[in-house]
Amino acid sequence: MELFVILKSLRRNKIGAAVIAVQIAVTLAILCNALFIIQQRLAASHRPSGVDEADIFMIKNQWVGDPKDLPARTHADLDTLRSLGGVVDAYATNSVPLSNAGDGEGLGRDPDRVEDTALTAMYYGDEHAITTLGVKLIAGRNFQPDEVNDRDSYNQRTPPGAVIITRALAEKLFPHESPLGKPVYISFDKRAVPVVGVIDMLQVPWASGWGSRFFYNSILVPMRWCVLYSSYAVRAKPGQLSAVMKTAPKALIDLNRQRVVVKVEPLADARLESYKDDHGLAVILGTVCVALLLITGFGIVGLTSYWVAQRRRQIGIRRALGASRQAIVRYFQTENLLIAASGTALGIALAIAANLWMVSSFEMQRLNPVYAFVGALAVLALGQLAVLWPALRAASIPPALATRGV
Repeated sequence: MELFVILKSLRRNKIGAAVIAVQIAVTLAILCNALFIIQQRLAASHRPSGVDEADIFMIKNQWVGDPKDLPARTHADLDTLRSLGGVVDAYATNSVPLSNAGDGEGLGRDPDRVEDTALTAMYYGDEHAITTLGVKLIAGRNFQPDEVNDRDSYNQRTPPGAVIITRALAEKLFPHESPLGKPVYISFDKRAVPVVGVIDMLQVPWASGWGSRFFYNSILVPMRWCVLYSSYAVRAKPGQLSAVMKTAPKALIDLNRQRVVVKVEPLADARLESYKDDHGLAVILGTVCVALLLITGFGIVGLTSYWVAQRRRQIGIRRALGASRQAIVRYFQTENLLIAASGTALGIALAIAANLWMVSSFEMQRLNPVYAFVGALAVLALGQLAVLWPALRAASIPPALATRGV
């Protein structure tokens, strides 16, 4: 009987009820997708890179003038860095994970089948690269010293004599067989390069954007980065990172002053820099969600308070006829629950539609139904909480005052 009375009342106030229902629907649609995006971005920012981030730092070095002995200078620098107390190992490279800069190449088993080529990040490194990065060699061997070539030109495109690939890349190119000893082809050359080793995990330099499409497709090639603007990756012993970061640049300058040490950065800081946009977006979306919930909550409070003011006489009559305070509160909460439920149903449909549009337009993942369920519960709970104060006010109206029209 009470439900019939509530529905009849809502038909008389259908515009206000519709406004709240639509507001709840829009809030839920945005809330579900925003929370899903926040979770995806934060999960991405915590993906393991595969390297010992806590103990690795990068030294960006620029030589002064136009020296002709860059390979010799690089060898001397590396010998100096490796001899420092607290250093595990060091090598010269074009890029490391989380640097957002590097070389992207295609790698395939057949140079004539472009469709079978996998996008990869190509890291230069010598026989010290695996130890410096702290990656795990799970099959095959490391580079031999005689396989490593010095690269002293940015335009040099000589194919390497061997390659080490990640587990993810091995599973993609050689799904049912061992890749060791098998030939692969780098996109800029049609000469076969043998796979000599497989490492467990090594992410590409690009933390987001197109790099997310092939996040662990990385290869190590036996080349030493000996150019005008060089980069050294250095791994310190546990607990000695700060001390080594101070002594390493000084040792390089003492060795040869015809240089500028441009930057010394721990890999942990590079992670923060790489994912600052993701964290910023999470904060913005979280703020939007809170603001929408507050606006929706105040909207429910305002409309219910208006309805209470309009129904003072009816509420007083019900109280005079014996309706308890709990019955009045229950009436308004049931009424609001019906409005919120209709808005929630519409909101779930809007959330799914918005997600499908984002999937097709921005290559996002499909919305997990759990987020729609949790969002619906949150909106319903918000509605019941928001209506509680006006309902309690309605229940406190004295029957005598209401019946006199005061």
